[in-house]
Amino acid sequence: MLDEKTRLQKALAREPVDRPPCICPGGMMNMVTRELMEASGLFLPEAHTDPVRMARLATAASNARCFENYGLPFCMTVEAEALGATVDLGTATYEPRVVGYAIDSVAQWERLPPFDAGTGRPGVVLDAIALLAAQGGSVPIIGNLTGPMSLAGSLLEPVTLYRELRRNPGQAHAFLDHLTDHILAFGLGQLEAGADVIALSDPSGTGEILGPALFAAYELPALARIITGLRQAFPQAGIIVHICGKMHKVFPLLAGLGCDALSFDAVVSLKKAREHLPQTALMGNVSTFALESGSPDKVAALTRHCLECGVDIVSPACGMGNASPLANMQAMLTTVAGHTPGKNHARHSDS
Repeated sequence: MLDEKTRLQKALAREPVDRPPCICPGGMMNMVTRELMEASGLFLPEAHTDPVRMARLATAASNARCFENYGLPFCMTVEAEALGATVDLGTATYEPRVVGYAIDSVAQWERLPPFDAGTGRPGVVLDAIALLAAQGGSVPIIGNLTGPMSLAGSLLEPVTLYRELRRNPGQAHAFLDHLTDHILAFGLGQLEAGADVIALSDPSGTGEILGPALFAAYELPALARIITGLRQAFPQAGIIVHICGKMHKVFPLLAGLGCDALSFDAVVSLKKAREHLPQTALMGNVSTFALESGSPDKVAALTRHCLECGVDIVSPACGMGNASPLANMQAMLTTVAGHTPGKNHARHSDS
């Protein structure tokens, strides 16, 4: 039997595994729920700003036999706050959110403050990763990045952003390039601190919103540059990209992105994704809504469906709702752990 880290590394490399990993990366796909906080005695928002609490809370889902990884941070506002957005850190129930934009136009991007990955909340994340890495062990550490389009939409009102992508492409490209530099620097810092895998989530970069032309013009090159930069510095690191929404119109564009795995929303057919992406590991996509509102039996059935579709890595479609019952989260891993090696999946072995 493989340990958790080895299993995930092999799945990302599309090498034979005993069964798929069951993970929830963190960041946009946050796994911290009310029941996990109560079980661990560690709560948000305090853990957003304290590296010791962040590191300990990141282990809660693994300790409760829900997922086979540690994932941090627990939101998508770390980079935005560091670049000048005003952020409400939320409560134990509500996640952090941007309450004040930093700029009013893509043309104002040079007004953004310099990004320092070693200070503020980015520094908290790096310190928490280092604490987890120092413990050693077989559980993979997944660090998280906010994708360029989502970060842009946290610094500038999204309607204005999408309009100016068309009307002011020169400044829009300069803005996205600037953000991409900072995202890459933060990712490199996380890997240097000891993260095994980086999950890059960009829900605002979906082809459903942008369409194929803007996706190809803005999103694809920005993601590719981040992935290339991470890969060149840390060839052994795993890289996951998650994009929300219907992606069928841009499937052909994703094939050359260069990440190890693509994670999709529950609205995406894994079978259709596999047809267009035969060489990329697929991750997902158990309904987040069902995980919060359904029964353990329903969650188990959805998990089995993902396995039958040949998914390489099982995970929630878009993270966990705060009120998701612990029993539902555990039902995912229990179902995956009972998966027959080799069944419905050519890369599963008995090793």
